[in-house]
Amino acid sequence: MSLALAAAMLAATGASAEGGGEPAPKPVHHAPAKPKAAAPKPAAAAPAPAPTPVPPRSAVASATIAPPLVAPAAATAPATVVVSLPAALADWRALDAENTLILDTDKGRVVIELRPEFAPLAVARIKRLARTRVYDNLQFHRVVDGFMAQTGNPNNLDGGKSLEPDLPAEFTFRLGAETPRVQISRPLGESQGFIGAQPYVSVDEIRMAMSPDRRVSAWGAFCPGVVAMGHDSEPSSGNSEFFVMRAATRSLDRSYSVVGRVVMGLDAVRALTAGDPPIQPSRMQKARIMADLPESERPQIAVLNTLSPEFRAIAERVRAIRGADFSICDVEAPVRVIATPAPPKPAAKPKRRSRRPPPAETAG
Repeated sequence: MSLALAAAMLAATGASAEGGGEPAPKPVHHAPAKPKAAAPKPAAAAPAPAPTPVPPRSAVASATIAPPLVAPAAATAPATVVVSLPAALADWRALDAENTLILDTDKGRVVIELRPEFAPLAVARIKRLARTRVYDNLQFHRVVDGFMAQTGNPNNLDGGKSLEPDLPAEFTFRLGAETPRVQISRPLGESQGFIGAQPYVSVDEIRMAMSPDRRVSAWGAFCPGVVAMGHDSEPSSGNSEFFVMRAATRSLDRSYSVVGRVVMGLDAVRALTAGDPPIQPSRMQKARIMADLPESERPQIAVLNTLSPEFRAIAERVRAIRGADFSICDVEAPVRVIATPAPPKPAAKPKRRSRRPPPAETAG
């Protein structure tokens, strides 16, 4: 990493997405149906003190340290955790250009970190369709407020597909101890944490030692910004369609193949024209893999390294504030935008030469 880039990274600021609730879904066809609103909780018997305000999600991070295969010792979360931001330069990582999808929409640029660990076939398909320009100029044909934005169908209609064969379902994967990750909570029978910027849930990782393949079943958590492949009523029917979560909907866990998460541009996703279908749909003007762009056109983005101790401090602070309401979706990886080159403008069309014959010269 050059000294100039290092200095720029230290001077940049961070940004992140917001979280949401966990409503239950309706039966789905091709893409998730908008879930019903969750029933309100009964009022407490006695008034409770006013809760401490939750800090902005821009101050929340994720980390990637593989946890020990033993239950952590019980400890009381401190009321206040001192967090030193910005983190040391070594705590920030660059995106893998080969696994970064860039969408240029009419509402702005969206940068997605793809995670082949979760759904390798689905990730490979999205990269192939982006590289063959199948996604260019497609509509976001279904956008539901507080839920998700759906695109990727070549006919711009729900149920459309590419010429590629359908994909098998990749709703879960086998998580092993060799996968870099961090475990930030252990609800009964489960482990929750992050692989890169992507939140995951798994069977309690203490069971790895008892499993024949030394692995446990894991899946992506449907937090804001998570990207997944759509499918028909048949689970193994994913093809080209994908959707981006505009809010958390954990009831979708283990029902769709998770391919990655938005690390920059969730505000653009939330600005897409809503409707089912929208009257004037927003468009995905271009979809590119960052490795295919010239260096001068690649956005320079640094994500808080999930191996860093900075995350643990931030996550513990959020956990102390949220208490029993703490969710994996409350924690996100801060991002530093160092440079975001504007998408190149289309080349101007050359002027057409007139085919009219020149005027005949007049005899003098």
